[in-house]
Amino acid sequence: MKLASSLCITALGFSLLVTASAKPLKVFILAGQSNMEGHAKVETFDYIGDDPATAPLLRKMLNPDGTPHICDGAWISYLTGMGENNGEGHGKLTTGYGGRSNPAEYGGKIGPEFTFGITMDDTFDEPVLIIKTAWGGKSLHTDFRPPSAGPYELNDWQKNIYPTQEGHGIPEDFEQWKADKVRETGQYYKLMIDHVKSVLADPKRICPEYNENEGFEIAGFVWFQAWNDMVDTHTYPNHGKPERYDGYSDLLAHFIRDVRKDLSAPDMPFVIGVVGVDGENVSDEDMTFRKAMAAPASLPEFKGNVVAVQTAPFWDEKLGAIEAKYAKLAQMGYLLKNKDKSAPNKGGTMSEEEQKT
Repeated sequence: MKLASSLCITALGFSLLVTASAKPLKVFILAGQSNMEGHAKVETFDYIGDDPATAPLLRKMLNPDGTPHICDGAWISYLTGMGENNGEGHGKLTTGYGGRSNPAEYGGKIGPEFTFGITMDDTFDEPVLIIKTAWGGKSLHTDFRPPSAGPYELNDWQKNIYPTQEGHGIPEDFEQWKADKVRETGQYYKLMIDHVKSVLADPKRICPEYNENEGFEIAGFVWFQAWNDMVDTHTYPNHGKPERYDGYSDLLAHFIRDVRKDLSAPDMPFVIGVVGVDGENVSDEDMTFRKAMAAPASLPEFKGNVVAVQTAPFWDEKLGAIEAKYAKLAQMGYLLKNKDKSAPNKGGTMSEEEQKT
């Protein structure tokens, strides 16, 4: 539900950036990590109907008989996978194009593509093609690193610590880490660009209604990623400082320029889905990251065609609280399961129950 609701505002952002007058096939590119993959299960949809604000959205997501809506005028190509197991799922846009264990099989989940695509299908008379590339656990600083940003550079903290210490995420084999970093840098940026170009080389393979005489228009790009950068205390070590995540802002600006260049779409509208995990009551560090995510939209060069959309207002606080309780219980269960039965409690004694075991 959280992804579905955050999508509403993302779609709204695009409706402000695109026009409905052109005739070519409308192509939208969606990219990111687990945020963009999407893990909202189809069986949770009815919950959206409990809120008068989101009930109208549910009526678009489901048919009168309760089955998932299948778009008449929107298609999707979705590149995803785990490790080297990348693959494509494609077809008319409906549910199931969220997180997938098998790239080519129905996953029972949705990401931002579903209601975004429904909104675009309603907006345009022309057919709509969504090209989605998303993988869980991927960073902008390494995995999606844009070419113009150059190689990953160690900061002063890493230069001082990595060669001399171990533990807490510090590489055991520093030379191997550097070699792996070179290999990994930009890998998923390249996969994304290559897939988009491959689909657009033959749009009719995905969208049967594509008309070669009218061609296609890359009408927009949605970026929804954040977690792996936000929690990376090595790449962004300056805790508590307002400039801590300035590097992310710079990388994202490079990313916008590069995708426009590589896709020959210099004025392509670009939406930044600003991470909204845990809603609006978050730490100062999280707020610092959100400001860094949104910052490129304020650059003069991007005025009028880059917008940052805040998704925090659409975080479900009640569900978030329940999820936090489950996580705490799971952690307690893990600790109890793995507790050394012969070890004393904090008070230095063992309980009667522990003595029995």
